[in-house]
Amino acid sequence: MGKNWKHGFAAVALLALALAGCGGERGGGAQTEAGVAAATAASADFAARQDAWRAARHERLVAADGWTGLIGLYWIELDAHYVGSSRDSGMRLSQGPPRLGLVQRDGGRIFFTPERGADLAVDGEPLTRRIELHADRSETPTLIDFDDGLGQLSVIERAGRQALRVRHREAEARLGFTGIDYWPADASWRIAGQFVAHPPGQTLEIASVVGGTETMANPGVVEFERDGQAYRLEALDDGEGGLFLVLADRTSGHGSYGAGRYLDAAAPDAAGHVMLDFNRAYNPPCAFTNYATCPLPPLDNRLDLAITAGEKAHAPPAG
Repeated sequence: MGKNWKHGFAAVALLALALAGCGGERGGGAQTEAGVAAATAASADFAARQDAWRAARHERLVAADGWTGLIGLYWIELDAHYVGSSRDSGMRLSQGPPRLGLVQRDGGRIFFTPERGADLAVDGEPLTRRIELHADRSETPTLIDFDDGLGQLSVIERAGRQALRVRHREAEARLGFTGIDYWPADASWRIAGQFVAHPPGQTLEIASVVGGTETMANPGVVEFERDGQAYRLEALDDGEGGLFLVLADRTSGHGSYGAGRYLDAAAPDAAGHVMLDFNRAYNPPCAFTNYATCPLPPLDNRLDLAITAGEKAHAPPAG
């Protein structure tokens, strides 16, 4: 974290050096020239890092398992559902074979029986018998490949409910994805914050776009200032040692996605310092697909601040 912290002030420090050089009596011209060159290099480095982050973000969205590849989300509400693209399928897919198999619910467990002759696979092995489907949050989630590996079925569990999620590499949203619109990268939106820890084990109820709430680990709050005003954001545990921030601001629905945006931050250092780079505020998955289950900002994370940085609202392709 210390290295990232120093990088956050590099551009400012170098710019100050450039300005200080203007006042030198001896060798002032050389100092100014060196300071401007250093500040220019720092600015170019900042822009390059932002461009690299945006490129990686694009690649994740259009990856084989990216959010733009989803084609369906079917809540498992009956004891049995037929799955396929045929008209008589209870879970009717927009792409894929007419019949894939039967999804059954039994005492909270989910099973799948393949249709005779269906070309399905799990872990690269042909699926020819009834199996139990393990949901996404289990240690070994079950992924069923279909349509020559172009499609995939899986089970997700949210707020005590289970659903069949379907993705396809030839999804219209994936093939037609043209990218994300951003506000111009601005180093002033890279803001130093202070992490204040909550008592160990504290949690926060987070609402979902599909209804219901989930209990999530809430290790602390991040405090920061912008234009002389103080703000704070409740932080969630991202599961990998860092912080996950779900927020809304004055641009939500007015330039950025209406339901809010997300921001990732590295774990605070020993002194509680944490860097918030709002240039990397990003849209939740439900900005790109109707088949995601996105956490919504808690009330305390609805800021009276227009964050004109990061991703703007995404306009999906026509149709």
